[in-house]
Amino acid sequence: MGTPELPVPDGLVLRPFRGVRFAVEDPAKVTSPPYDLISDADVDTLLHLHPNNVVRLILPRTSRPGPAHPLPPTPTLPTAHTTPAAQTVPATDTLAAGDEPPPETRYAEARDTLQAWLHAGILVPDDHPALYVYEQHGPHFLQRGLIGDVALTDPGQHVILPHEDVMPGPIADRLALMSTTQANLEPIFLLYDGAGGPTTRLVEEVATRRRPLVSAKTEDGVTHRLWAITDTSEIATINADLHDRQALIADGHHRYATYRVLQRQERLTHPPAEPSLTPSDTAPRGMASDKATPSSTVFTSSAAIPGGGAAADPTPAHSSSTDDSHEPPSTTLVAPWDFGLALLVDSTAYPPDLKAIHRVIPGLPLAKAAAQARQSWRVQEFGTLAEGLAAFENSPDPAFLLADATGAYLITDPDPVQLARAMPADHSDRWNSLNTSILSEFILPKVWGMRDDEHAVRIVHHDIEAAVELATSTGGTAVILKPLATEDVLAIAAGGERVPRKSTSFGPKPRTGLVLRTFAIN
Repeated sequence: MGTPELPVPDGLVLRPFRGVRFAVEDPAKVTSPPYDLISDADVDTLLHLHPNNVVRLILPRTSRPGPAHPLPPTPTLPTAHTTPAAQTVPATDTLAAGDEPPPETRYAEARDTLQAWLHAGILVPDDHPALYVYEQHGPHFLQRGLIGDVALTDPGQHVILPHEDVMPGPIADRLALMSTTQANLEPIFLLYDGAGGPTTRLVEEVATRRRPLVSAKTEDGVTHRLWAITDTSEIATINADLHDRQALIADGHHRYATYRVLQRQERLTHPPAEPSLTPSDTAPRGMASDKATPSSTVFTSSAAIPGGGAAADPTPAHSSSTDDSHEPPSTTLVAPWDFGLALLVDSTAYPPDLKAIHRVIPGLPLAKAAAQARQSWRVQEFGTLAEGLAAFENSPDPAFLLADATGAYLITDPDPVQLARAMPADHSDRWNSLNTSILSEFILPKVWGMRDDEHAVRIVHHDIEAAVELATSTGGTAVILKPLATEDVLAIAAGGERVPRKSTSFGPKPRTGLVLRTFAIN
């Protein structure tokens, strides 16, 4: 088969969808953090909170703690999203300790669990397509945004901007899960500059004046609330406002890359039928009439775009002009996999919290790492981690703290000649000055003689103690980094560059399990 013809949205589009939600008394107990922040111990904790926790879908495994409760012979589907007592679907047989089921088994299990929960009424689809206002409120923060189906775009269109490199392993993992379950089980996190526009004002109005569908307080003390916007005029207002804006991928680069791989894969195996739709004059720009079928949004075909959809200025599918004398552009019917589940947050109204992501190099003893660094860096030794951190926080960039349980070394003031030779000439000065760039291009390959990949370098999200513990347990070295500056990330993304993998940890991240999206329903 040849390369499938892909639809090209003519701007930033957030389509309503029929969300799938848990019918339980306490929704907090069936939610989880994003999949890449969950440890094996966290899985056990989440399943202890509720046997039907969403972790069984996003990180399926056959070993389950606790007793399983059989399903009733003929389950009755509830009419609301709250039931007196939640049913549970039995887990599969457990494996021997230390065994890890193969991917095909885990993802088939996730698919079967998802279908069983839908049939049993544990998961229930909403009646009408909606955009969902989502609020997170903690002791020191408040964030509001919209969850919806974001139309997938090529990076060359400069509509959805990635800022971080990705690795093939996580993409293959999420692709297997999404293609097997035919679902988006957790949203990616997008930021945009809303400039106090109609979308931001509507989000505020909904969150302050309307009754939420869901209100749940998780174990970390954060309250999560969800509202549904189903009014077509409000959805049209949102999309008209979003149309000419850009969105930055704050979290979920691997999942967004997976969305696009899945889109091509599904279009090769399940090409959609030819469209026979006339867009409504009142529909949002880039969207079809709400009277059409659930998969009826129509965009410009990638065949009409030079370069197969990678053009920076694609031809709009529906012109806002009232002149009907021109022939309409060629269109292609979009399918569920032409969209991906996303949370979109106005970063001017709700500035994100950007934290560092630390590295652990298993098998590289701390003393050896520090000794090798002395050839090109100034190295200071500290007897405790606390002493090293105090010096690290006040040191000028670039600076890194190397640590394990026995102590720490602060490395600063790299040799300018060696640093200049190591950094790639085809990147901007701003990119070359990032600590993650210096780590991946200079320290790892030139100082320590290793590649920056998921096998040689372990990742720990903004938990210094956890990084040190992992380094100690693996006979390695923890590399503690400072967080990047948000303005640097935005400027690099706008310039078409991407920071090295796992350079940023934007927050607060959306909670998984409040609303899911399945392709069959949407």
